[in-house]
Amino acid sequence: MTVEKRIGFIGLGVMGEPMCCNLSLKSGCTVSAFDVRAEPLARLAESGVRAADSIAEMADADIIFLSLPTGQVVREVCLEVEPLVDQVRSGATVVDLGTSPVALARELEGRFAARDVAFADAPVARTRSAAVSGTLSIMVGGRREVFDDIEPLLQLMGEEVTYCGAAGMGQLVKIMNNMVLFQTVSALAEALTIGQRAGMEGDRLFSVLSKGSADSFALRNHGMKAMLPANFPTDAFPATYARKDLDYALELAQQVGLDAAGAELVRERLDRAIEAGYGENYFPVLLRILEASRT
Repeated sequence: MTVEKRIGFIGLGVMGEPMCCNLSLKSGCTVSAFDVRAEPLARLAESGVRAADSIAEMADADIIFLSLPTGQVVREVCLEVEPLVDQVRSGATVVDLGTSPVALARELEGRFAARDVAFADAPVARTRSAAVSGTLSIMVGGRREVFDDIEPLLQLMGEEVTYCGAAGMGQLVKIMNNMVLFQTVSALAEALTIGQRAGMEGDRLFSVLSKGSADSFALRNHGMKAMLPANFPTDAFPATYARKDLDYALELAQQVGLDAAGAELVRERLDRAIEAGYGENYFPVLLRILEASRT
């Protein structure tokens, strides 16, 4: 980077911590971070990230990245509780890396623009390991000139950085991406359960599927690496987050007048997984609901 920017980073969860780490190690910029937990801040100190005691300490940053768990938390941070919109300096840029409703992204762009602050929604896709390695897919919505300004920093966190259009379009693409992913994972859970009950070894089933038209990122990652070994950790994308993203997708479907029955089915399965106590487990845990079901 030819010009050093002062970077603020708010939210150091499953994806936020490794993304912030990559920014600090690769950008050559001063990076300050805030989180309600001390542990990720302590770990990131080894990568040169400065710990902020409050969001207000980032008010003079050139670019502030948000990596927060829900759209409601984004709203609270930006607009409600000691709102960022009232603190960030004129001429700065705010970038939402989380998954939030399309309508919220459009609202935030307008509210920040009134303070001469640029805004972009840039939700990320792929796994935590991709966040660690800097190989995420990042979908960006906002003004083209804002995208051009932040793209070099986004490239430090992702290998696929795609401009999707006006504010909210990055969120729209990410929400549709997740809707398709969740339905694919649900279909894989069905195939695995049916196959095993009919006498087929699960690993052999998925291996053969990967050689045909059923092959997919979901099969190779969520199927083979999570479902087969029954690996559903609590430090990965949980069922509660998947449920939240499906809510956003179904809200959009309702707005455009579509009955998204497939997404509704997966949401119901996620609800059952959460009710069964799997809410904090990696979302392919919905397999457990199918394994326990009988007609």
